[in-house]
Order: sequence, then structure tokens, then C-alpha cells
Amino acid sequence: MTQILAIDQGTTNSKAVLVDDGGGVRAIGSAPVGVTHPRPGWVEQDAELLWSSVLAAIERCLALVDTADLDLAGVALSTQRESVVAWDRRTGRPLGPVIGWQDVRTAAWCRDRTGPDDDELVRGRTGLRIDAMFSAPKIGWLLRESAVVVSPADVRVGTIDSWLIWKLTGGERHVTEAGNASRTLLYDIVDLAWSPALLELFGIPAVVLPQVLRSDGDFGVCHSVPGIRDGVPIAAVLADSHAALYGHGCTEVGTAKATYGTGTSVMTPTASFVAGSSPVPSTLAWLTETPTYAREGNILSSGATLAWAARVLGGSVSDLLARAATVGDAGAVTLVPAFTGLGAPHWDREVRGVITQLDPDTDPARLARAAVDAVAHQVCDVVEIIDAEAATPLASIRADGGVTTSDLVMQTQADLLGRPVEVADLPEVSALGVADLARRRIGGAPTPRATGRVFRPTFDDSTRAARRDHWREQVRWLRSAPRS
Repeated sequence: MTQILAIDQGTTNSKAVLVDDGGGVRAIGSAPVGVTHPRPGWVEQDAELLWSSVLAAIERCLALVDTADLDLAGVALSTQRESVVAWDRRTGRPLGPVIGWQDVRTAAWCRDRTGPDDDELVRGRTGLRIDAMFSAPKIGWLLRESAVVVSPADVRVGTIDSWLIWKLTGGERHVTEAGNASRTLLYDIVDLAWSPALLELFGIPAVVLPQVLRSDGDFGVCHSVPGIRDGVPIAAVLADSHAALYGHGCTEVGTAKATYGTGTSVMTPTASFVAGSSPVPSTLAWLTETPTYAREGNILSSGATLAWAARVLGGSVSDLLARAATVGDAGAVTLVPAFTGLGAPHWDREVRGVITQLDPDTDPARLARAAVDAVAHQVCDVVEIIDAEAATPLASIRADGGVTTSDLVMQTQADLLGRPVEVADLPEVSALGVADLARRRIGGAPTPRATGRVFRPTFDDSTRAARRDHWREQVRWLRSAPRS
């Protein structure tokens, strides 16, 4: 039996998923990843601890199978995206923290050091807007603040896929996958190369960056990785949201997925690269024989919203959801979870979260329900833009991620979207997607998309419209309020 070990490295945990040649999951191991907030708006991780979590996930996964029956044909990587790390090529030691994708320390730099012409340049080459979420401002910060003691020729910088490939290959390969590169603001997704103009804009020397490979490219072979024999190839790499799109089988225009993790990625393929001023930007989904482009709206706080509300109200996220289910709605209470600002489609990184419409009858159950509603409303904000700008509205949404285990959240999503939400039967869609691509590379057959639960809307049009209008009003109020 030929197997793929898919490593899914996310914001708060690392997973290792052993996938058989029919696409079935044989074993799963996971390990948590710590996240620190040394200052307001700063989000950091330790690169070595992140790598240790990957090793722990691999060990826990492979401990569940008979090693005599283990025939690894390849390793596949699905990774968190815009987070960046710098390290010394001579020692392999990190030169600073991993700066997380949620981090906003460079928001002022993006605002003050770039202008409309710069934004037009970035949109035309990358499909994205200049924002602190993306990698280039973070790379600039690391080079200025953390890597100054090392000669540029000895500095290596990359997104998390680059760091893990470096570690898996024993320091032999400094490479990245094209979809991950497309999230840096430095990679021209039409020319499929690092852009000299963008490198100059962000002050990034080309020598520190990895070589960009196609998603099913030659990423090297594993060396001295516990549990994996030397020589097993890294057969495919995808960014986690892109891997979920692939895993859902969303390869045609008109299909879409939403991955609910710490934040939410709403993504739909497009026939070609669409440059422009849309608040739902374009991106490169993956690169194989030809590039596949997509539009994506990134929501900054989804699972993080539920975790925050659970912490404030007391208890676990499960307790929060049970409490929310005891009421039919949140009343007028609205939580806008702009903890590090708002992402797509608002792109306002300077606002902060707010709870509105409190009254003497507001109780913990309604606050809990407002957190559930906030997750769903933010997805609706993105989908409505995609619908308005597409020739045909999206018929349904395919969903994955940890939050999708909640029937309440998924039903709320269907009700507010006014269309079905198809939830994957396994939450490991990103791992399965990149494993499928790896299997194709080594000559295996593709696996069919597995279906799961389907949630259909129960709201009538007037109820849905009223709740959406109320949400929009609260967001507009927040964005127009005076700022300190």
C-alpha cells in the first residue's frame, strides 16, 4: 500500500495525517503550537518550537500504525501562509521570531511609507493590496530588527513552507511553493517570478529569498527526520487555504469554499488573473502545468472570536456554543470582532472590536450567540462582494476547518447566506488536498471528493435581510466612530 504523510501546519496546531492510496485516512497525530502577543497587535511564534510541534505530530501519527505496514511514497505539506521567519543559513538558527499572519506591527509602515501608485503596482503584479497581513512588510521588519548582525548572503527568509522544507531536507533546500510566494506581495503571479520592482518597493534583497517552485515541484527529499526514512520525497506543497480549495474539488468557476480556522478564508477559482480594486483580491491558488487563479477574502477572526468569547464568559468553546444554542438569536446585540482590525472586504486595520446594543436584559447566552453570528456575518460580507462582481452568484459554499464541527455555526451560516453550506465529512481537508496533489505527482489516481453534512437555510428573505442590514449598520458605525 502506497501512502502519503501529509503535514498540515496551522496557526495553533500541527497535524500529521497518514493517507492511503485510496485517499482514506489511516492515522492522525497533532500537537499544539504556542502563540504569543508581546505587544498589542503583535503575534509571534517560536520557529524551533513550531518545528518541534511538527515532529511531535509525526511521531503521534506514526505511533498509531504498524511500521511494518508503512510504505511512505512521499510527504506533502500544507502550511499557514503569510507568517514569516528568518534564519542563518550557516547554523540554521532563527534570527528572530516567526511573525504571524495576524500581526499588525507593520500597519503604520504600510500606511505611511506607501502611496496610491505603490498600491496600484502591487495589485497589478500580485492581485493583493498593501496590508500588514501579507509577508513583505514583515520580512522588511525582520531584516531591519532581527537579522542586522548577519551578512545578507547568510540570511534565509521564507514563509512557513520554506522553513519546514529547510528542516525536512536537513538544510539542503531553500525553496518555496508558488501559491505561498503569491501571498508575500513580492511575487508576480503573471510572470511567475519574484518582481524586481516589488523587491525594491519593500527593500528586500533577492539573495535572502527562496527559489519558487510549482506546487508539485521537486522540493527535495527528507533527511534525518524521525519516523521518515531518508530519501522520501516532498512530493507536493500548498498553502493551507489553497490546499482546502483543492481538497474540496473546487477547481471550476462558480465553486467556492470557506475554511474556518483562527480566521476564515473564502476562496473561489477564476478563469484568469483578475487585477483591479475589488475588496476581495485575486491570488494564485496553485501552479502545476498551468497556473490556477482564484479570488479570496481573508477574515481575521473566526475561531479566534469563539475562543475569545469563551474566555470572557468562562468555560470552553463547547460551553460557549451550548450556551448560544439556548437562545434563538442575539437580539440586537452585535459583536464585531476587530481584534486586530478588519480584513476583507473592509480592510480597516486600525479599528478595534466592539459589542453594541447592550441593554439590561443582555445575558451571557445572547453574548455567546452574538459571537456565533459574527463568524457567519463576516463570511457573508465576502460572499456578497463575490456575488456582486461575478457573472453568476455562488450556488453553495463547501466548508471545512475546526469550527465546522458546530452545527449551530454552520446552520447560522446557511441561514445568513441564504444558500446551502456543505460541510466536509473530515475536517482535515487541507491535508487531504495536498496529499491528493502529491499522489498525482507520483503517478497515483485522484480521489473523489467526499461529501458530508449539508445545512440548508431556514430564514425567510425578510428575516435574513433584516439581520444582515443590522450587522452592516453596526460595522459602518464602528468604522465611522472617532479613533484615538
